Amino acid sequence: MLPAARHSTRLMALVLALLMTACVAPVRVERTDERVSYRRLTRNALSSGAPSEATLIALRQRALLETYEQFPTETIRALHGWMMLATNPADDLFALAELSYLQARHLQQWEQDARPDYLAAAIYAYAYLFPTEPQQRPDPYDPRFRWATDLYNLALTAALSNETGNAAALMSGRQALPFGSIDITPDPAALHLEEGQVLSLVPTINLRVSGFRNVYRSAGLGAPMAASPQRPPHAPTGLQVAPRLRVPTSVVLNIPDARRQLATSTLHGTIGLHSIFEQSNILVAGQRVPLEFNQTAARAFSLVETAPWSVELRGFLFGDLFSGPDNTRLVALEPHRRGRIPIVLVHGTVSSPFRWADMINDLNEDPQIRENFEFWSFSYATGNPIPYSALALRDALQAAVRQLGGVSADPALGQMVIIGHSQGGLLTKMLVVDTGDTLWSALSNRPFEELNLRPDSKELLRRALFLTPFPGVSRVVFIATPHQGSYISGYRMAHWAARLVTLPAAVVAAAGDLASNNASALSVNRGSLLRIGSVYAMTPGSPFVVAMSHQRIAPSVRAHSIIPTLETSGPLTGRTDGVVRYDSAHLPDAQSEYVVEGSGHSTQGNPRTINEVRRILLEHLASLCRVGPRCDTPQAVTGR
Repeated sequence: MLPAARHSTRLMALVLALLMTACVAPVRVERTDERVSYRRLTRNALSSGAPSEATLIALRQRALLETYEQFPTETIRALHGWMMLATNPADDLFALAELSYLQARHLQQWEQDARPDYLAAAIYAYAYLFPTEPQQRPDPYDPRFRWATDLYNLALTAALSNETGNAAALMSGRQALPFGSIDITPDPAALHLEEGQVLSLVPTINLRVSGFRNVYRSAGLGAPMAASPQRPPHAPTGLQVAPRLRVPTSVVLNIPDARRQLATSTLHGTIGLHSIFEQSNILVAGQRVPLEFNQTAARAFSLVETAPWSVELRGFLFGDLFSGPDNTRLVALEPHRRGRIPIVLVHGTVSSPFRWADMINDLNEDPQIRENFEFWSFSYATGNPIPYSALALRDALQAAVRQLGGVSADPALGQMVIIGHSQGGLLTKMLVVDTGDTLWSALSNRPFEELNLRPDSKELLRRALFLTPFPGVSRVVFIATPHQGSYISGYRMAHWAARLVTLPAAVVAAAGDLASNNASALSVNRGSLLRIGSVYAMTPGSPFVVAMSHQRIAPSVRAHSIIPTLETSGPLTGRTDGVVRYDSAHLPDAQSEYVVEGSGHSTQGNPRTINEVRRILLEHLASLCRVGPRCDTPQAVTGR
């Protein structure tokens, strides 16, 4: 092609390209899927690892976007300078919080010290959220409001955590920042738990919890932690705080007049630790602000460290398992607080307090229950004779009340609610009946005082078989309780398993005393004295279950039954939960009876069972309140 022709062709191509460009509109509108649009609008540093559109706008307005892509550290420093010149620096502060958080993440990935940048992100977010001038407070409908709160919580958590993120510590003194430093002072009014001195902190914001039906968290401000408080000295009897208790807490770094302080090179702040049992909100810059807690994560961490389910089978086979000084029977899931009514949970056979986890987790989310009740759990060797286990429960409760100063010091201790599941319900019933000599008469045809027994054996039998109502219990709840025995216990295989149980020495000695020195006084054969474990007692028709089925609940105690049945239709008579028949679980004395249809024997985690327990607890609370049908404050209960 000739040069002139080539020149003409290029010219025509250029003209055509210009014409085509001129046909393209500079502004276009394109319809997309609403979920795609939503993800684009809500993208931020926490959800995508890239700045939000709001931060990109702030960078463009300052002509810093291109600079940020090449020199992020210098860009953050330049934006900090712009922020100090602005009349209302809210947009710059949020952008600085996001960019500092991303910078800290980048440094952490390269194993460099990221704490100064995490602290800076938390401070910028705090300054955005809490301006001194009320008219500059962020709009709660602006998505940046929640993002800034999350940035504060996550950045502060990271600043407090160790390299692996599995532990944290409260910082104090001078801490470095990218633009200076901050002097952090502990807040004496918010650096204690009601439960005692803090031993350790575990961040919960990065914990994934499974095994609970519901995972609860309280949205708000603060770095959520699971705190391990100092336990009180171990008492030989009575109530003990859970050995590896983890309390839901929140750490807050408070920077007064943060926007003004950011114009200086040395900032000042205070740090505080807040327990969920003390308060759910705090005052920040004249605003009442909710605190962030990951309460289920803290509860799960306690369970994982304690592993209560690991003793379930051993607790059935070895009768002396809970007899040692370090094997506590009665455990509080939080230290006792005056005015809170104890709810004592008594598990069933081959079981443990772990089986109440979902119920505790759900009930503690009701503010009225959390503020007015507290949970205790009773553990026992479930293969032991039921009267012996019931005596251990009674002794533990008596020791706990005495240890806490008695009912005169805290009237709430006289309004206990006992909730028993399966065999635990039989132990519970033995707290609220007046048996006279009924139980003894099922065993012997002669008066108790005429027997030839060693003093220790005689005292054990007297205390275990001659019962009066425990004065501190005012309400009981029976869940799947075999008042007339469990048909499963009557199976031959169940009796084979019962033969493997090793009974406590005191029980064996008392049984030997009866068999060797008082054979003529017994209304049962001597061989029956070797079959006195819980499985034999819960066999339908056994002397124990027949005698107990005729006992009536004390008039001063209100009783409730929760009865699961696998069947969902047809008459109640004949239904079963797979272990206990309805007819056996039915209690004529009960003020209420709730049938959980379609549920098996282990119904403690069933939502309908939990809701019925909640109803009963609120009914109990209302009966004690002097201000109306519902209590709004703990002070309304028990004259506190």
